[in-house]
Amino acid sequence: MSRRISRNSLVGLLLAALLAVLGAACSGSGSDDRSASQDCTDDGPTCRTSGSSAPSSPTPSATVGEATSSPTASPSPTKKPTPTTRPTPSRQPTATAGTGSASGAPAARTGCASPGDCGFPDADTTGPRIALKPQNTGYWAIRTDGLVIRGRDITGSLDIYANNVTVIDTRITSDNWWGINLRPGYSGLKVLHSTITAVPGKGPDNGGVDYAVSNMGGSSIEVGWCDVSVFGDALSMGQGNLHDNYVHDIEPFINLGGEWQHTNTVISGGGNTGHLIIRHNTLLNATSLKQGASGSIGLFADTGVVRNVTVDDNWIAGGAYALYGGSTGATGIRVTDNIFSTEYHPASGGYGVVAHWNAGGAGNVWRNNRMSDGRLIQPEPSS
Repeated sequence: MSRRISRNSLVGLLLAALLAVLGAACSGSGSDDRSASQDCTDDGPTCRTSGSSAPSSPTPSATVGEATSSPTASPSPTKKPTPTTRPTPSRQPTATAGTGSASGAPAARTGCASPGDCGFPDADTTGPRIALKPQNTGYWAIRTDGLVIRGRDITGSLDIYANNVTVIDTRITSDNWWGINLRPGYSGLKVLHSTITAVPGKGPDNGGVDYAVSNMGGSSIEVGWCDVSVFGDALSMGQGNLHDNYVHDIEPFINLGGEWQHTNTVISGGGNTGHLIIRHNTLLNATSLKQGASGSIGLFADTGVVRNVTVDDNWIAGGAYALYGGSTGATGIRVTDNIFSTEYHPASGGYGVVAHWNAGGAGNVWRNNRMSDGRLIQPEPSS
C-alpha cells in the first residue's frame, strides 16, 4: 500500500513538472503576439505587426467619371495666348561643375542609361491607365464647373472657362495653339494621368503648336503623371504643381514671324503671385541650338519678377541652358536635388547648366544638384 501511494505520488510530481515545462514554453512573447494580432479575426488574413501600411497609389482624390456635357461648337479663337520672350544666349556657360563628394540623395541615381532606370518618370509611368474612347471634339470650350473628362481619346483642344475641371486618364491630340488652356479668372484645373500631344505641321503657328498646358489664370493648377510631347513651350504657367510628368520630343518649328520658335519644357514669364512647384519630372529638350532651343526649365522675368519657385528632384537635359534661374530680383527660388543629364550636351545645356541665377536673392537656395555622372554643380551668380 505504501509503495503504491509513493509510486502514484511520484507520477503526480512528474506530471506536474511536465505541465510546468509546457506552460513555460507557451509563455514569454505570447502576449506580445496576441497584442500585435488582436484586431485580426480567426479567419482573416495575417495581420501586420506594425502600424505601417502599403504605399498608396497615385490616384487623385477627385471623384472621376465620364464627362457630363457635350463639346460646345464654338469657333476657334483667332488670337493665341500672348507668348513670352526669351533671352538669346550670347556667351559661354555661367555654371561650373565641381567634383564634389559622393554623398547626397541624387548621387545614388547617377550613371543611369535612362531616366527611368534612375526612378524618374518615363512612358511606362505616365499617361492614361485605362482604355480610351475616341472623340473628335475639335476646339472645345468648356463652361461647366466641376466637369470631369475621363477615358477619352480626344482629337482637338480644351479651352476652359470654368472652375474645378478635371482631365484624367485621357489623351489629347491637338492642332491648336494649345492642348489645354485655362482662361483668366478660373481655377482648380487638374490634368492627371493623361497624354497631351499634337500633330507636327498642323498647328496654327505656321504649322507649329505652342502650349501643351497653359495656365492663364491667377491660381495654381495641378499637372501630374502626364506624358507630354511636341509642343514648343510644353508646360506654361506662373503658378502650379507640376509633378511626375514626362516631357519629351519637343518639335522645333519656324513661327509666323519667320524665326525658330524658342522651346522650353517648362516656362514661366514671372510676375506670379502664387507658388510654382516643379518636382520629380523628366524634362527633356533635345532641340538644337540652331533651331531655337531655350531651356529645359525657363524662369524668365518677361512680365515681372520671378518669385516662389521650387525645382526639386527632376531629371533635366537640353536647351541652350538647362535652367534659366530667374535673373536679377528673383526671390524664393529653391533648386535642390536635381540631376542635370549630359545625354544631349556635355554641360546638360548647349551653353551650360544654368544662367541668370540670383545667388543673393532672398530665399534663393541652390543645394545638392549634380551632373548625371555625380559631379556637384556650383552656379556662377547672375551678372
